[in-house]
Amino acid sequence: MKYLTEYRDPVLARSLVERILRVATHRWTLMEVCGGQTHTIVKQGIDEVLGDAVEMIHGPGCPVCVTPLEQIDRALHLAARPDVIFTSFGDMLRVPGSECDLFQIKARGGNVRIVYSPLDALELARRNPDREVVFFAVGFETTAPANAMAVWRAKQEGVSNFSMLVSHVTVPPAMVAILESPDNRVQGFLAAGHVCTVMGWEEYEPLARRYRVPIVVTGFEPLDILEGIWMAVRQLEDGRHEVENQYVRSVRREGNRPAQELVSRVFQVVDRGWRGIGVIPASGLGLRPELAAFDAERKFALQSIRAEEPAACRAGDVLRGRMKPFECPAFGTECTPTSPLGAPMVSSEGACAAYHNFGRFRRSAAGD
Repeated sequence: MKYLTEYRDPVLARSLVERILRVATHRWTLMEVCGGQTHTIVKQGIDEVLGDAVEMIHGPGCPVCVTPLEQIDRALHLAARPDVIFTSFGDMLRVPGSECDLFQIKARGGNVRIVYSPLDALELARRNPDREVVFFAVGFETTAPANAMAVWRAKQEGVSNFSMLVSHVTVPPAMVAILESPDNRVQGFLAAGHVCTVMGWEEYEPLARRYRVPIVVTGFEPLDILEGIWMAVRQLEDGRHEVENQYVRSVRREGNRPAQELVSRVFQVVDRGWRGIGVIPASGLGLRPELAAFDAERKFALQSIRAEEPAACRAGDVLRGRMKPFECPAFGTECTPTSPLGAPMVSSEGACAAYHNFGRFRRSAAGD
């Protein structure tokens, strides 16, 4: 897919930067809750050019990064079973578990396959009735509808050899956890446009009122992000705390109602562990009890697999915005894309990967 050049126009970008710098009376602290936005911000140097007006804090917006280590270990356990075809999106294959990753399991003979949709995994199950096919269901609300559809179809068709290892998380509870943290510095949020395409922004309105923070639903291109920052800064300067929608070309207030209904038919809200953060109450989606036959965690009795995060990996502090990746002692030394300690260094949306790939190894002159 080609990028639309109008969302990367340098003249418009400079104009937005000038507007932000002109309107800001002091330095505001904003958090983007999307790994795709993080990569755009770091790659384009948006945080650096706005350093006098805005500090950007990178939040827990990468679903691969927040998947806890024990869930990775459960995936590795399943992938190593000779009776299992383990399927996943490609961004999970290099995420390190306690001892190895999915690529290494595949190299040892495990039947690990990259798919582009959970429906591809369901088709594999139809074609291989003598094998158990497991799909690694990771993601925010964005990927939940497609995963729900795959489970729903499997139930309707009676495909009993299909299941999912579910690690879905949801955005608003993570925002609440950040806002209620004693050391919270976040004064406003850029909300993830793709999540809001599904969920809308109604659920953010109580958060904006209760915590008195502006929340701007924002897209992913440079001009999207600059306009989102400008809208948030303008609210802060005016003393307002509302939900605004920058991503008008894709997001409606109510979101996608049919997708939401399908998700609620298949999933229920559950407590969920986040990598380096711990359990956030009511922050995840799990399969409903009546669909337990499609829950790989129950089907293969994986609950006993536990793991502790490596002490050298500061992923939790990065994901909570407590430190920038280059402030981690292991960044670029013990932890690199070829020998990662944690998922943020290898995920396509990970903050550590963004800083490493785009040469951001030291503190900038703006103090970022």
